[in-house]
Amino acid sequence: MSSTLTNEPVDHVAARVFPNLAVPELVERALRAEEGVLAENGALVALTGRYTGRSPKDKYVVREPGSEDKVWWDNNAPMSPEAFARLRQKARDHYRTRDAYVVDTFGGADPAKRIRVRFVVEKAWHALFVKQLLIRPSAAELESFQPEWTIVNACSLLADPATDGTRSEAVIALNFAEREVLILGTQYAGEMKKSVFTILNYLLPLAGVLSMHCSANIGNSGDVALFFGLSGTGKTTLSADPERALIGDDEHGWTDAGVFNFEGGCYAKCIKLSRDGEPQIYNAIRFGSVLENVVLRPDRSPDYDDASHTENTRCAYPVDHIEGAVIPSVGGIPKNVFFLTADAFGVLPPISRLTPEQAMYHFLNGYTAKVAGTEAGVTEPQATFSTCFGAPFLPLRPRVYADMLGSKIAEHGAKVWLVNTGWTGGAYGTGHRMKLAHTRALIRAALDGALDHVRFETDSVFGLHVPTTCPGVPKEILSPRATWTDKAAYDAQATKLFQMFEANIAKFA
Repeated sequence: MSSTLTNEPVDHVAARVFPNLAVPELVERALRAEEGVLAENGALVALTGRYTGRSPKDKYVVREPGSEDKVWWDNNAPMSPEAFARLRQKARDHYRTRDAYVVDTFGGADPAKRIRVRFVVEKAWHALFVKQLLIRPSAAELESFQPEWTIVNACSLLADPATDGTRSEAVIALNFAEREVLILGTQYAGEMKKSVFTILNYLLPLAGVLSMHCSANIGNSGDVALFFGLSGTGKTTLSADPERALIGDDEHGWTDAGVFNFEGGCYAKCIKLSRDGEPQIYNAIRFGSVLENVVLRPDRSPDYDDASHTENTRCAYPVDHIEGAVIPSVGGIPKNVFFLTADAFGVLPPISRLTPEQAMYHFLNGYTAKVAGTEAGVTEPQATFSTCFGAPFLPLRPRVYADMLGSKIAEHGAKVWLVNTGWTGGAYGTGHRMKLAHTRALIRAALDGALDHVRFETDSVFGLHVPTTCPGVPKEILSPRATWTDKAAYDAQATKLFQMFEANIAKFA
């Protein structure tokens, strides 16, 4: 089936348009166009070229009267309406000689809070990605689908900084007035899903709904848990728990009734992925899934240990590929909230209980750390602060999200925990990464109430309340100082990180 885009809201035209194709046909078209190959597990494997991750410095928000006083401009680069219009015309001209795939989706599992989003993309594998990552309308819903937002991805069209006023050849531009997003010059598929997240991060708080960069799952008794964290901290891994049902792995809203997933799929990092370590994610990767920048062996089996293309290898799959996932992806009021950090300095305890004041402190700081080798020029651990654990996706000022979270925690009495999934026994290069089995045991002890009945001690540097025992976890790892051979080195490193915390939080005083 084909048509023209003449009647689409963005008034693009294309040689042919293929709307809402089924998964098998998208896979076939991607293979015929040599956009990717099939792995032996049935997943489509695609490479994203120069950009193997998001490009936050190339993201813009159009400065216009309707949103200008609300946008956090310290965090969002402005673009003029005129510059956006020129880019839109370039995208329109680009599509005149190209086929376009149209995918209609919902952003938000709660029917009362969702938005209708239409994607226009030039690659079949991009269409497959957004079809699997966002919420898929039913056949009846598609018949009457009228988009509220349109996201146009012209990934092979390069912006020209000299004439377009952009920083580079890549650009992601959001226009809240015209409810459009333009993506040019990057094939990294994550830009599309994060554009929807950014839109909802603007709309929902203004409507009284807290938007969150977190995963969520639910226990047999109906207790919901949230896991906030930046990339690489374990947000997807820890929420995919065989003993609990997955609501979603990345983006959620919190209403007066409970939480709901923004998406219909998961986007998991798969570097070092193994069947034993993360069985739910490993088994979710099959036909209909997309592997990004993953190296294949000669027999077409994925080599998840090979980072030749990037450390940021990814797998995208529908949430119902996870056994026992909650469909529709909604849950009740959270009882436990976990802030995840991969502390490469090796000084934060593996788990600690936060007071309400500490919860706001660590939420606004949004700390994790980069380690040597992950980026050019990084030779020792580097602290990374991303307020609310998601600064690149926040169009509103941080206090909007922090105040809403603080109010909800206070209203419902949710317990808040800080979990270090990073290093113990020393900093990166000296110590070792926390064992996933120990982190899971600590989180389960918090969820089932086992930590309610143990003695806590107060950390002397950070003031954190640390349990002295936990079922299934060696007592000696609970106190990070005890795991260091050189206690003076620990004290110096902990003091250094605490001073970084204090310097960063001062921005929000």
